[in-house]
Amino acid sequence: MIAQQEIGLPVDKTQSRWRSLNGIARLFRRDRSGLLGLIMFVVVVLAALLAPWLAPHDPLAQALQFSKLPPAWSAHGNWSYVLGTDTLGRDQLSRVIYGARVSITVAFFGVLIAGSLGMIIGLVAGYVGGWVDNLITGVVNLLLALPYLLFVVFMAAVLGQSLLNVILIFGIADAPIFARITRGEVLRIRGSAHVESAISIGAGQWRVLFKHILPSLLGPLVTVATFEMSGMIFYEAGLSFLGLSVPPSVPSWGNMLSNGRQYLTVAPWIATFPGLAIMFTSLGINLLGDWLRDAMDPRMRRTEK
Repeated sequence: MIAQQEIGLPVDKTQSRWRSLNGIARLFRRDRSGLLGLIMFVVVVLAALLAPWLAPHDPLAQALQFSKLPPAWSAHGNWSYVLGTDTLGRDQLSRVIYGARVSITVAFFGVLIAGSLGMIIGLVAGYVGGWVDNLITGVVNLLLALPYLLFVVFMAAVLGQSLLNVILIFGIADAPIFARITRGEVLRIRGSAHVESAISIGAGQWRVLFKHILPSLLGPLVTVATFEMSGMIFYEAGLSFLGLSVPPSVPSWGNMLSNGRQYLTVAPWIATFPGLAIMFTSLGINLLGDWLRDAMDPRMRRTEK
C-alpha cells in the first residue's frame, strides 16, 4: 500500500479498512482489559434495551408479604426473587435491570449534548482566534472554576426532578470540558503541515474545518466521552440519592441506594446490588476508555506494527 501511495496509484479502500480492523483486533488481543470492558458495557446496554423481557417481575409491583426478602441463596430466600426484595416487596433484580435504563440514558445523551456543544464552541474559539477566542476561553475557564457537584446540585434543585432535566444539566455542565479539549486540539492541528498545505492551495474554511481538522478531533473526544459517561453515571446516582434526579417512583440505582441506606444492618442487599451495578458499569466504561485511548494513539499503532 505504501508503494502504491508513493507512485500515485489508487489505494484499495477495502484493503485499507481490512487492515484497520486487523489493527483493532491486535490491540484487543494485546490489551484483554479493553475486551473485558467492552463485554461489560455491552452487557449493561443489552440489559437496558431488553429490560421488559429480562426482568422477571414488574419493577413497580409491590408485594408487602415478601417485604425485605433476602437473596435466593440465603436461608430464608425465595428463588422467585433471586436478589431479594426491598421494603415494599419489589423485586430487586427487576429494579436493577430497569435502573440500567436511567443510567445509560443519562450518560449517553448527556455526553452527546456536552460533546456536540463543546466541540462547536471549541472549533469556533480555536479556528477564529482573536477576541472571539479570548471571550470563549474566559467563559469556559469561569465555568470550569465552579465546583462541579455544587453546580449540578443547584441546577437540579432549581429545575426539578425529571430525566430530561438531568440530561440537560449534565450536557451543559460537561460542555466546557469538551470545549477546552477541542480548542487545544484545533490550535495544534491548525499549524500542522497538511492544514497549511490545504490552505495554500485555496481550500475554503469550511473544507479545512470539516475535512482536515474535525476528523483529527474525533479520537481525543471519543476517549474523553467514555470517561465522562462513567462520571455521569456516578453523579446521576448521587443526585438520585439526594432526591434530585428522577422521581422516586422511577427505578434507578441512585433511588435504590437511597431507599436502602437506612436498612444496611438488617437488609444490606437493598443497597448492595445497585451499588455493585454502578461499580460494574463504571469499571467497564473505564476499561473501554483506556483501550480507546491506546487504540487512537498513533504511537501505539506504530508500536503494534
